[in-house]
Amino acid sequence: MKIRFLKPAQSEVDDAFLWYDSQTHGLGTQFLDDLDRAVRRIVAFPLAHTEIEDGLRRCLLSKFPYGIIYGFDSEIVIVVAVAHLHREPRYWIDRL
Repeated sequence: MKIRFLKPAQSEVDDAFLWYDSQTHGLGTQFLDDLDRAVRRIVAFPLAHTEIEDGLRRCLLSKFPYGIIYGFDSEIVIVVAVAHLHREPRYWIDRL
């Protein structure tokens, strides 16, 4: 299964990396590692995570307050958002 990030979702990843790395050197890399583990869980078990909208699921990162919002078909996972869990909910809904 392939994975594709929408441009706004990739921007969220980049912004979070820069912010965490500016707080403590290396923390941005830890964020990316946590994100990578979550993406691997999604690819391995796409149905295992909570359905939050019709056809959309959310996989929580283990160590950072983010959720990966995604949809999928038989061949590709599309990441709609990498959403901070303590910010405005459902801000990403217009991306659909």
